[in-house]
Amino acid sequence: MKRRAVLGVLAGTVVLAACGGTDDDATAPAPAPPPAAAVPKIIIDSDYNTMSDDGQLGVMAAQLQAAGKLQVMGISVVSGNQWLKQGVADALKSVERLGVGDKIPVYIGANNALNHDKATVEGEIALGLGGDDYYGAWGGPEPLTDADLVAPPDGFALYTTAQSTSAVDFIVDTVKANPNEIIILAIGPLTNIAQATARNPEIVPLIKQIIYMGGAIDVPGNTSAAAEFNWWFDPLAARQVLRLPIPQVVVPLDVTNTVLLTKPVYDQIAHPAKPGIVAALFERAIGHGFSGTHGFEEDPSFTINIWDSLTIAYLNDPTLATETEERYVDVDTAVGLNDGHATGYVTQPAGPTLQKMTIVKKFDNDRFFELYVDLLTRPVPIPASS
Repeated sequence: MKRRAVLGVLAGTVVLAACGGTDDDATAPAPAPPPAAAVPKIIIDSDYNTMSDDGQLGVMAAQLQAAGKLQVMGISVVSGNQWLKQGVADALKSVERLGVGDKIPVYIGANNALNHDKATVEGEIALGLGGDDYYGAWGGPEPLTDADLVAPPDGFALYTTAQSTSAVDFIVDTVKANPNEIIILAIGPLTNIAQATARNPEIVPLIKQIIYMGGAIDVPGNTSAAAEFNWWFDPLAARQVLRLPIPQVVVPLDVTNTVLLTKPVYDQIAHPAKPGIVAALFERAIGHGFSGTHGFEEDPSFTINIWDSLTIAYLNDPTLATETEERYVDVDTAVGLNDGHATGYVTQPAGPTLQKMTIVKKFDNDRFFELYVDLLTRPVPIPASS
């Protein structure tokens, strides 16, 4: 933009000279440059963790905010990867660790899916889902008290606390206060967003955009052969939100399966020239695999999908999506092997009106990993002057 403005001034001077303009004309001030584009305002709706995909996105968002590229209005936590209480504890430590606890508030959201309860989940698992056996919070006991929580490797937050306003009210209030400005990064189950829009439908036309990491459109799922984890965890919430008349972008397994973290990229983050807390936590979370038995440190050929981080990269630069399709997306909510299954229709099917949305199919991996490495290796705590 700056280069274009300079060229415009030079062109105007040449025209004046050619037309024999007066000295006063030649020294007239140049027109004011157009105003800069507004910084995106985002809500991160997340089943938060320390330094797996949600935690990595938290670091990237905080660094982009410090660089003036976006404004994080808050993090609304939901059960998914972990039960709500553990996710909130990890989110609070994350913003405190990054030095942005006073800039990025954390809100407590929904602990339970709308209708995907324990009995239903156990029944579906018993059928043999044919996936990767990852069930998130359902894979372990729910922490009922603070004594049941697992501390992050660098300890619990010491002075950062969750907001008293609920995540649902936070979403509603923030959208109303910033009409047509709020972009929601929906990187977990959609329970919070479903509750906010159902209780206060007047906010639906005021939401600027939702960008999801969720669904498996033309590829198999991961938690089940049919369904991707985020939308499987609360299929009814996914269906309700996807059917809302809001501009929507889906970053599904279709593309995340093609953006793979490899050992050379891992090493740039886990073993940088100047190691810090993010490097240490990244190595701990990713270096030995999610199972804790293997990973980059044991197997240099190991790879792992990039999931949530693609949403914030797309927000920051939509041209990173090198192939997209427009589809009408819906989610199956019938209990059984297809629960949470996403379908992307090319044309509007008969039945309920579905929303046409953008499906990301391919990414510019090289450019993405440049951004990914850069943001995850910037100094932490983030300097106050940033």
